[in-house]
Amino acid sequence: MDAELFPRARTEIAPGAVHLPDWLDPARQRDLLRACREWARPPAGLRTVRTPGGGTMTARQVCLGWHWYPYAYARTVVDGDGAPVKPFPDRLGELGRRAVTDALGADAVAEAPYDIALINFYDADARMGMHRDADERSDAPVVSLSLGDTCVFRFGNPETRTRPYTDVELRSGDLFVFGGPSRQAYHGVPRVHAGTAPPALGLTGRLNLTLRVSGFQSLDSPP
Repeated sequence: MDAELFPRARTEIAPGAVHLPDWLDPARQRDLLRACREWARPPAGLRTVRTPGGGTMTARQVCLGWHWYPYAYARTVVDGDGAPVKPFPDRLGELGRRAVTDALGADAVAEAPYDIALINFYDADARMGMHRDADERSDAPVVSLSLGDTCVFRFGNPETRTRPYTDVELRSGDLFVFGGPSRQAYHGVPRVHAGTAPPALGLTGRLNLTLRVSGFQSLDSPP
């Protein structure tokens, strides 16, 4: 919203899980959106993710650095066009380190570089069920950036998909970082509020960029 009675403030949702509203200014949001549109083009572009049970995720996805598919990583789009995954850009790694520093402090920044980006696109009907980011070999904090429509982000606990959890409103430009005791917490997106993106951004829907450290020993070896 353009004006609020009380500005949104930094909030620790759980130990190691922090929400920083409006972390990306409008210019940086537009720059990141332009990059996402390029990354989403084929080959190795935006795809529908199919689960081993035959279902499909309603949020579509493109990966950088390593290609994620349920529930592993590869260097090619093994569940799509088979093309090599697009490279992970240095500027996203720098963004990830800065995000962790701002949210959790410099001591929380991993020694290993960020080398994975999962970019999910949500239309008005898309959802994401409760899940854990558990396919990496690193416990470095996960960095989540939001562009476009506001969503309800449900952040739970490491033991169960059910309560206790906290629903957080993530708007365009917001940062959410979770590491430490919350690194393996279940989380999901039960709702997207259509038509809430900043008009100047020029995006219909929601983009979420999730940055991770793989922990894989060699770029040439399978995880």
